[in-house]
Amino acid sequence: MTYCVGMMLDKGLVLMSDTRTNSGVDNISTFRKMFYWTVPGERIVALMTAGNLATTQAVISRLQERSETPANRSNALLEAPTMFQMAVETGRLLRETIQTSQTSNGPLGEGRFTASIILAGQIKGMAPRLFMIYPEGNFIEASLDTPFFQIGETKYGRPIILRGYDHGMSFEDAVKLLMVSFDSTLKANLSVGMPLDLLVIGRDSFAPLHERRIEIDDPYFEGISSTWGAALKAAVLSLAPYTFDD
Repeated sequence: MTYCVGMMLDKGLVLMSDTRTNSGVDNISTFRKMFYWTVPGERIVALMTAGNLATTQAVISRLQERSETPANRSNALLEAPTMFQMAVETGRLLRETIQTSQTSNGPLGEGRFTASIILAGQIKGMAPRLFMIYPEGNFIEASLDTPFFQIGETKYGRPIILRGYDHGMSFEDAVKLLMVSFDSTLKANLSVGMPLDLLVIGRDSFAPLHERRIEIDDPYFEGISSTWGAALKAAVLSLAPYTFDD
């Protein structure tokens, strides 16, 4: 399993993903699930993936293969006129990859190769955009009503973001909020694990404003985890007392 979050702010975009994959409790590995490409001064696009690892790696490999081809060949992500067209092309590749895998594996392949993707980025002259792409290849776009997307193991970290998110918050506060969301998920589900990958994209910067891998012994993340736990306990104790008396 995995956990990825893409968040849209007034200032830009914040993305975070874990790196754990597992096929049972005795087969756990670390794989990157966040990828990005840039054309300096013109565009930046990032992807986060969740689901069947073979499927997501195939999609990313096809995209990277295009980005590394000679100049006389096209690259859908780096040459698409809009972020919408990037979402269309990524959805098409995802759908085709899933269909091919399921067909080649017959009945055993049904339902085994599903995956989903978060696409985020900005093209010069346009606003930053955030999409969630489904296994069928269709997608939805973030808005003021739905300003963030999650894929993978979403239920444990979602309440944290719902209560703490504000579109006008700073990048630094957004990173803290995501760290708390991931800490809650890590505590509740062993299929999500560190290290974590973080990417911050400033509006109109077309390059990463901040990127970092948060390792398992990262002192700042450990401090966030322990401080949040203590604050949560204190908050519960500070609530109005409950009594068994009538």
